[in-house]
Amino acid sequence: MIKNNLTSIFIIALSLGLSFTSCSDDDGNNNNGNDNEVTLYASNNSNGNITVYDFEESQTAQTRSLITISTAADGVYYDSSSESVFQASRSGNNLEGFVDIDDLETGSLLDVSFESMSDMDSPREVAVNGDLFVVADNADVDGNDMTPDGRFFVYSFSGGNFTLRNVITVNFAVWGITFNGDDLYAVVDKTNELALFTNFLSNTTDATISASKRIAIEGIVRTHGLTYDTASDTMIMTDIGDAGNAQDDGGFHIIEGFTSKFNAVTDGGTMAVAGNQVRVSGAATLLGNPVDVAYDSENEVVYIAEAGNGGGRILGFSNFDLSAGGNISPTFNSTLASASSVYLDK
Repeated sequence: MIKNNLTSIFIIALSLGLSFTSCSDDDGNNNNGNDNEVTLYASNNSNGNITVYDFEESQTAQTRSLITISTAADGVYYDSSSESVFQASRSGNNLEGFVDIDDLETGSLLDVSFESMSDMDSPREVAVNGDLFVVADNADVDGNDMTPDGRFFVYSFSGGNFTLRNVITVNFAVWGITFNGDDLYAVVDKTNELALFTNFLSNTTDATISASKRIAIEGIVRTHGLTYDTASDTMIMTDIGDAGNAQDDGGFHIIEGFTSKFNAVTDGGTMAVAGNQVRVSGAATLLGNPVDVAYDSENEVVYIAEAGNGGGRILGFSNFDLSAGGNISPTFNSTLASASSVYLDK
C-alpha cells in the first residue's frame, strides 16, 4: 500500500550494526534515476512468504520469493534506507521484520530480525508513521456479531524492538488503513464506507474512540483496500463485491482531487459516483476479491492484491482512463495464491 507522505525513522541497536533513516515511497533505492523503475512488495495468506516484483521500463518484472517463518501474512511495508521489509503475520499474530533483503535471490530463507509479541487476533493492513506501526485487527472484539467493532494496535519501534504502545477500539470492523500526515483513513469493513480519524496518533492510551467523519462511497458494495497518494491527491479504494463471489464482481474506484471532494460530503453522507469517481470493474479486469491496492502516480499504474480470481494474483493496470474507467484488462498479471497486501517503493 502507498503511503507517500510518510517517513519511517528507526534507531537500531549498535550491536546490530544497522541504522534506519527517514525515507518516503518516492525515495527508494531501486530506481537508479529512472522514474519508470519501481519495486512492489506483496504478502499472501497461502504460505506467508514475501514476493518482490522489480519493474523496469514497461509492465514486466523480475520476481523473487523470499521465504519467511510465517504461513499466512497480510500488511506489508518496506524501508529502503535499511533494505528492510516488515509484514503482519497472521499465523504468528505479530509483526515481523527482515533486514538486508535487496540483494537476496529468490528462495532465500529470511531470518527474523525484529518481531513484536503475539498480541493480535487477526492482523490485516499495516500503516507506518515515523517510528509507529499501526495494525488493523479484524477480529470481533466483544464476540457479538451484531455489534460491529475492531481494533488498531499501535506499536513503537525503537532500538530494534517493537513495543505495544496502546490499543484503540472502534465501533466498526476494520481492514485497510492509510495515513495522510497524522490523519488515518480506514475502510469500514462489510460496508461501502470510509472513515477518517484526525490526529489519530494523539490517542496514546488504550481507548474506545469514534471516527472524526464517516461517509459512504457510492458504487462500492464492500470495501477492503485503500491507498492515498499525497502528490496527486488521489484516493483509490477496492470493492470486493459479494464476498461469496471471489471471481468476477470486484473493482476499484479512483477519486482524483480527493481532499476537496471528501470535505464536501457531510458526515454520514454519500460521495456520488458522477463527477467524483471513476470505477474499474468487469470480467476483463480479473477482479473478484481485490483486498489491497498501491498506486504509482508518476507512471499512473494501479497495483492490486487480488485474493480470489484464479486462486490469487498481483495485477497492474496502466491503461485506465481517468475520466471513464470501465472493463479493462490488466497490463500486468502474476499468479500469487491468496494475495493479501501490496506496498510500492519508488
